[in-house]
Amino acid sequence: MKTIMAKSFQDLSSKRQFHWTAKVSNEEQEQEEVTSKDSSPKHSSNRNEEGKTENIKVHSFKNPEVSNTKSSTLNTIHENKAEDKQESSSATRRKLQTIAVARLKSVLTAFGRNRSNFQQGLGTRVVGTLFGHRRGHVHFAFQKDSTSQPAFLVELATPISGLVREMASGLVRIALECDKEEEKKASRLIDEPVWRTYCNGKKCGFATRREIGAKEVQILKAVEPISMGAGVLPGNGEEESADSGEIMYMRAKFERVVGSRDSEAFYMMNPDSNGAPELSIYLLRV
Repeated sequence: MKTIMAKSFQDLSSKRQFHWTAKVSNEEQEQEEVTSKDSSPKHSSNRNEEGKTENIKVHSFKNPEVSNTKSSTLNTIHENKAEDKQESSSATRRKLQTIAVARLKSVLTAFGRNRSNFQQGLGTRVVGTLFGHRRGHVHFAFQKDSTSQPAFLVELATPISGLVREMASGLVRIALECDKEEEKKASRLIDEPVWRTYCNGKKCGFATRREIGAKEVQILKAVEPISMGAGVLPGNGEEESADSGEIMYMRAKFERVVGSRDSEAFYMMNPDSNGAPELSIYLLRV
């Protein structure tokens, strides 16, 4: 009886142990399944996170391209603006250069005209020639030098014989006066056409400005080698008249003194006159 009880107790304990081990093993399996289930979402979440990071990386890799294209378009816009500004500035420079060149040309042209007028004018030392036919009127010619064209040529109403007598008696002062016209543009004094003539204070008619002709050129060419002196040039063989016959002349150097725009004086330079000029000519605009 005891033996039967012992066997039954052992069998019962072995069954209990079996069930307990089975239960433990079942519980371990369940725990492993639970852990596997818990781990699988983690793995999936990790995969999702890795995919997201890859997507983020891709997107982050794509963004620089877009920014580069934007920056390149902005650069092209700025470059186009800069090119437009450069073109406009170059155009304005070209316009300014053409204007400056035109102004320079006009200034040079005016300077050339003034220079030519200055060359035709008179300096402080001039060559004066008094000439005329015996029965004709007195002509005065002032030249810059003996070979140049006369800048001032005037014909007096006084006969040359009367002037010779005046000069033989002593010093001669000839004053030529013209009227000042306010409305008329101011010109050179030697360009005035008509003058009132005074010889040693006595009125002697009018003087007229003349243009040089072939006869005057011939006379001045004949006395060109003479620096100072007086004499007679032979006529053309015809009967003497106011415009033909022998020509009396007197040639000397004169000192020109400009007082103002309306006054000039010419003093004959004669070394034998002890400093006093034998002949003085005054131009006045009153």
